[in-house]
Amino acid sequence: MKEYKSEKEFLNDYDSSIFEKLSMTVDILIFSVSDEIQNNYRKLNKKHFSVLLVKRNNYPFKDMWCLPGGFVGIHEDIEDAAKRILSNETNLHDIYLEQLYTFGEPKRDPRMRVVSTSYLALIDKNTLNEQIPTNASWFNIMALEDKESIYVTLDNGNEEIKFKIGKTLYEKTTDRYKFTVLENNKLAFDHPLAIVSGISRLKNKLEYTDVVFNMMPEYFTLSELQQVYEVILGKKLLDPAFRRMIASKVEKTDKMQTGGGHRPSALFKYKNNS
Repeated sequence: MKEYKSEKEFLNDYDSSIFEKLSMTVDILIFSVSDEIQNNYRKLNKKHFSVLLVKRNNYPFKDMWCLPGGFVGIHEDIEDAAKRILSNETNLHDIYLEQLYTFGEPKRDPRMRVVSTSYLALIDKNTLNEQIPTNASWFNIMALEDKESIYVTLDNGNEEIKFKIGKTLYEKTTDRYKFTVLENNKLAFDHPLAIVSGISRLKNKLEYTDVVFNMMPEYFTLSELQQVYEVILGKKLLDPAFRRMIASKVEKTDKMQTGGGHRPSALFKYKNNS
């Protein structure tokens, strides 16, 4: 084996062709919570937990739905690629974005060996000024879970997407699961896994971070905030326990929510303690 006297000499002699090539993509999981206006003005508007999907217009998986995504440039930072793709695919800018998970199953893309880094993005859809592209659509999320499986239905009012995910506990000390796709016919690539992974991450982060406030308007009632927690977690929360949990995260303002047949309610805002 040849011995090199310097790194420069080594790099000049290095043959990268001995390694197989792979490509890198970024996929973005954009979650939001929005209102469904109630006909009964005495009731709070119903909240929907939703995800933004894009319909593919090219092969592979032509005419199937997928997460917004694309290839990372050879000289491009991965997070810069995520921001570029977010802008190009959805017209969205300057929103909460964090790296979620890397998916690298060898046959996840029929074209070539592709590794994808997924990102989690959170927005308040009710305050969006940007117009999403015509091939994109918000799908409301309904998820049911038992000990072995997760059943997900995505509905945009015109079309339903259903898939089933198997889950296997592989790290008992941290309650972490491995997910596998059991049924899926309308989502491209392995994006059911990304969606379920994102839901699981968001549920966990609700308990120990303030991430939910990226999905809230500047001012809100405590009841509205509780609804957002409940629709993401998929369960009702006891009012006293919830208010204790978020007491240090919000502050009361001198503003009031009035109208709509409700008693006036105090408006709160996020208390940034950093």
